[in-house]
Amino acid sequence: GIGVLLVLALLAWRGKFAKRNYNPVEIVGLYWHFVDIVWVFLFPLLYLVGHR
Repeated sequence: GIGVLLVLALLAWRGKFAKRNYNPVEIVGLYWHFVDIVWVFLFPLLYLVGHR
């Protein structure tokens, strides 16, 4: 995930995205938030199962 964000930041820094060409930015943002939501549920599940 971090690697994809770094590539996206590099492309944005080089000016590869315009007002009409920002779909990759939205897709990476959705992916990042999906991973975030997965960890919100996965971490407590693993933490609680590990303490039994």
